[in-house]
Amino acid sequence: MKDTVSPPVLCSISIAIVSQFASSVIMAEPQEVRSPPLDDCLKLLKGERDEQRLAGLLLVTKFFRNDDLVSLKKVYEAVGTHFLDRLLRTGSGDGGENRDVYLQLSLTVLAAFCRVPEIASSEEMALRIPLILEIMSKRPASNTLEECYELLYLVSTASQAGVMALLNSGGLRVIAPQMSDLADGSHATEVAIKILQLLVTKISSESMNIERFFELSLVVAAVARQFAVLHNALKFEALHLLSAVFCFEYSELLHEPLRSMPDNNWADFMRTGVVSILQNRVAPSEKLHALILAENMMSILGEKWLIGRVKLPSVEDYLPADRCLLLVLESSHVEISVLTNELAYMKYEAPTTSSTDEDSLLKQRYLAIMFSLIEKIIKYISTVGENEGTLSDEAVFLKVIKTLNETVGVVLEYLKDAKEHGKKRGTDLLASVRVIGSYLAETPDACKEKVQDLLDYMLSVEGEDESSPFLSTCFLLPMLCQITMKAEGCELLAASRGYVAVVECLIKLIQPNGESVEDNGGIFLACDTITNILLKREEIRFSPEISTFSSLLKALASWADSTNDPSEVMMAASICSLIFDFTSEDALLKQPNFNGSSLDSLARLITRSLSSWGQGISDAADLLEIITAGYSRWADRFPTIVKHNR
Repeated sequence: MKDTVSPPVLCSISIAIVSQFASSVIMAEPQEVRSPPLDDCLKLLKGERDEQRLAGLLLVTKFFRNDDLVSLKKVYEAVGTHFLDRLLRTGSGDGGENRDVYLQLSLTVLAAFCRVPEIASSEEMALRIPLILEIMSKRPASNTLEECYELLYLVSTASQAGVMALLNSGGLRVIAPQMSDLADGSHATEVAIKILQLLVTKISSESMNIERFFELSLVVAAVARQFAVLHNALKFEALHLLSAVFCFEYSELLHEPLRSMPDNNWADFMRTGVVSILQNRVAPSEKLHALILAENMMSILGEKWLIGRVKLPSVEDYLPADRCLLLVLESSHVEISVLTNELAYMKYEAPTTSSTDEDSLLKQRYLAIMFSLIEKIIKYISTVGENEGTLSDEAVFLKVIKTLNETVGVVLEYLKDAKEHGKKRGTDLLASVRVIGSYLAETPDACKEKVQDLLDYMLSVEGEDESSPFLSTCFLLPMLCQITMKAEGCELLAASRGYVAVVECLIKLIQPNGESVEDNGGIFLACDTITNILLKREEIRFSPEISTFSSLLKALASWADSTNDPSEVMMAASICSLIFDFTSEDALLKQPNFNGSSLDSLARLITRSLSSWGQGISDAADLLEIITAGYSRWADRFPTIVKHNR
C-alpha cells in the first residue's frame, strides 16, 4: 500500500461525493435533512479507494457528534490506524496544494476519536505525539493548533504512557512559547494551561536537568502573561500553575534560567497578576498562592521587583509604583495573623490527630513564606534610598512602618503564647525569632515592652535540629549589639541573663569546626555586644559569673592562635582584658577545664596584642587602649601574663 494518500482532488471529488450522498438521504418530510446512516459511512471508510475513505471522514466531521462515542469507535475501527497515519503524514509533509486540508481533516478526526477513552489511551495515539508536536512547531493555522491542543490533552489525560510521551518529547518546550499566538481566554488557551498543569505534576526529581529547568522557565514566562491579562476563572488556573512550578522541590535552580530570560516582560506580568489578585475579593487560598509568587519573584529578581508601574486591563491609568509593595505587605500581615492563630489553636487546644499534624506542617510552611516576604520588605525599606525606585511619599513609608510594627507585634504574641505553654523548640518558633530579629536590627526600639518581656525566652528558642539555642541568638545579635550601646540595654541583657546566651553563641562561632554561619558578621556582633556590657559593668552593677567567662577566655585564646587577622586578635585580646578586670589567675585556675596551658595561651594573646603598639593600626586603636588600660589594672593578679611580657 502507498505510504501517502493518493492525490485525489480532495476539494472537488470528496466534497462532490458528500453532496451526492447527502441528497440521497433527504426524507419524505419537506426541508428536513437527516444525517447519513452510520452503516453507509462505514462502507465508505472501508472502501478500497482513498477518495472513499476521505469522503467518509468528511461525512463524519459534518454529521456525527463528538459525544457519540459508540459511533466514533466504530468509525475508528473501520478506517484503520494505517490510513489515519498516512493522512496525518501527508498533511504534515508534502501534500501538495491540499496539504492544509489533509492536515486539518486528520487532526479533527483524531481529536474526535480521542474522546473515546480506549482510543485515547492506545499505544498508537501515544506514538503520534512526537509528530503532533512537530506539526505544532511549524506554527500552523490557529484552528489547526486548537485541534492539536485538544488531541494532546485527551491523550495525555487518558494514560500514563500518553502524558510521559508528551513530557519526554519536548511538550513543554513546544507548547509554552506558542501560547502567545493564542487568543487571550480562548478555549485553546484553557486547554494549553491544563496540559502544562498536568505535565508539571509529572516531572520527577530524577528527571531534573538543565534542559528541564529551561523548559520550566519557558512555561513561567508564557503563563505569566495569561496571569496578568485574563479576568476569568482561567486566571486562577494560571495562578495555580505558576504556584505549582515555584513550589517544586528544586525550584531554586529555576531562578537563574529566569534571570537570563532575554525578555523581562514576564516579570512585569507577574507583578500585574499579583496586584490583581491581592486587591480584589478572592478566596484566601488564591491570595496565598499570589503571595507565594511574590516571594519567589523577590528571590529571583531582588526586593526591587516590588516597585514598578502596574497597568491593569480594566483600569485606564497606571497604578502607583508602590501598590504591589503595599498589597504584599498588608496581605502578608493578614496571613500571618490568621496562620499564627490557627497554629496556636492546633498546638494548644485542638486534639492531636494525623490529619491535624499534616495540616499544622502545611501551615508552618506557609507561615515561613510569609515571614520571608516580611524579611524581604524589611530589607528593601532599610535601603530604600539606595534602591532603584523609591516610595511615592512619606505617608506611604509611614504606612509601611506601621504595618511592619503591627506584624511584628502579632509574631511576638505568638511567641508569648508558646512561652506560656512551655514550648521552646520548633521551626516555626525559630522562624518567628528570625523575622523579629530582622526588624529589630533596623528599629531596635520597636515593640520595646513586648521585646523586653520576651527577650530571655527568644534567646532560649531552639530549632528542631538544634541541641541547644544558637540560631535564635544569632538572629537577635544585631539588635543586642545596638541596645547594649546604652546602659539601659546592658541592664536588660544582664538582668535577663541574655549575656550568657551571647557568650555561648560566640564560643560556638569561634571554636574549631564551629557552627556554620553566613559570614563573620555574627562573630563581630557578638564580640561588640559582650564588649559593650563589660565596659558598662560597674555602671549597671553587673556581677558576671566567672564560670561563664572562663570558657570564653579559653575559646578566645584558641581562636586568636589560629588567625592572622590583626582585627580578630585585637578584638579577642580586648574582651579578655575586660574579663580580667573582675577575676584573677588563681580564680581561673580553680575553674573546670581551665589549666596552666589555657593561661599560657592567654598570655601569648595579650603579648601579641601589646606588640602592635606603635605599629599604626588605626582601626584598632580603641581596642588597644582597652587592653593597655586594663593591663595596668589587673597585671598584679596575672603574674603569668606579666612574665610573658617582660
